[in-house]
Formats: sequence, structure tokens, C-alpha cells
Amino acid sequence: MERAVCLVSGGLDSCVAAATARAEGFEPAFLHVGYGQRTQRRELEAFNALADYYRVGSRLMVKAEYLGAIGGSALTDPSIPCPEGDPRRAGIPITYVPFRNANLLSIAVSWAEVLGVRLIFIGAVEEDGSGYPDCRESFLRAFNAAIRKGTRPESGIRVVAPLIHSTKGQIVARGIELGAPFELTWSCYRNLEVACGRCDSCVLRLKGFADAGIEDPLPYAAAASRKEPG
Repeated sequence: MERAVCLVSGGLDSCVAAATARAEGFEPAFLHVGYGQRTQRRELEAFNALADYYRVGSRLMVKAEYLGAIGGSALTDPSIPCPEGDPRRAGIPITYVPFRNANLLSIAVSWAEVLGVRLIFIGAVEEDGSGYPDCRESFLRAFNAAIRKGTRPESGIRVVAPLIHSTKGQIVARGIELGAPFELTWSCYRNLEVACGRCDSCVLRLKGFADAGIEDPLPYAAAASRKEPG
């Protein structure tokens, strides 16, 4: 079975992307990067739970906390309030971590080259995400061009984003189809124990479950968000 590196934050999208890799016949090697985010500890717990669930033998956990030191995001700078979620908000939200995916993917490419792996799966979503510029298909195409220029000619490494044009509802439905363990995932930007239900990530997640007509298995501090996502 051919291996594939899967970037797994522990969240909904990366879980379904990894489940997609397995469904396509790849043996996943799970990569998790802590970058100084507010919920770093909880996301790592979710990562390990997912890796255990899928019986992943190859897993790598690294720290890129320099992104936290650089700051500029509500996810990494505790002095910047994490805003209430609003799917209708225009522009790039303050939860965007500057050029984060380029840093994470660079680590993934390095590991893939060492492992002799050709594909890297990422759960980037352009259609129904938060508007992050490093989740766009055009960015991933450009990054793949950089990989071709910056790795051994025979490596053939490229990044694939199977969910890039999916809505959150479609992602939830796809995950159910693949038997993804959503109860093990974590999406909240704010809390470590019970999801807040009000940050951008929680609102988008709850909207996805509502659109798919499926109950989210996670408990939320803001119970009203289950009834009126977004």
C-alpha cells in the first residue's frame, strides 16, 4: 500500500481529508504541527485520538511556535480577542495566521521527501471556509510549482486538497459516508474543554452539521448555536 502524508490538525476538515486518503487506498502518515495556537494542547489530543483510531503507525508531531512569536493573529496572540463567528463577514478575519499553510506544508514536504512519499493531503477548504488566502486553490497550485523546483527531480511530491471546493455540509456528509469519527475531532478556536459554539470555526462547523442534517457529536457551551448556526 502506497503511503501518503496527511496534515492533521485534529479538526473536522483534516479528519475527512485523511479519511479520504485511506478510502483512496493510501496508508496515511499523520503530521501535526503545533504553532503556538490557543488550543494547541487540545488539538494535539484530537490528533493522537484520530491517529489511534486509524491505527496510524507513522506519526510526526513538531512545533513551529515561531508563528506564535511572530503573532498577528487572534489564534496565536492572547492580547487579540477571538471574534464571534460570522459566515457573512467579508475580508480576511483576524484568526488568519499569516502564511501558516506555507509553513506547515514545507514541513510536510520535507517529511514526504525523507519517507519517499508522493502525495500530501491537506484539508484546505476554499468554498465554505473562513476566507484564508492560504486555503485557496491558486495558492496550492503555486506551492506545488515551488515543490517541483525545490525537491529532488525524482520525488514527484505534490499537495492534494480533496475538499477544496466542498461546502461544510458536503464535508460532514462525506465524513459520515467514510465513517469518520467526528466525536474525536476538535474545531473550537477558544476553549480546551467544551467548544464555545460562537467562534468562526465553531459556527462554520455547526452550520455544516445543520446543512447535512446531522447532529454534531461534540458538546457546546453555547447550546443555542446548535439551533441557529451562523
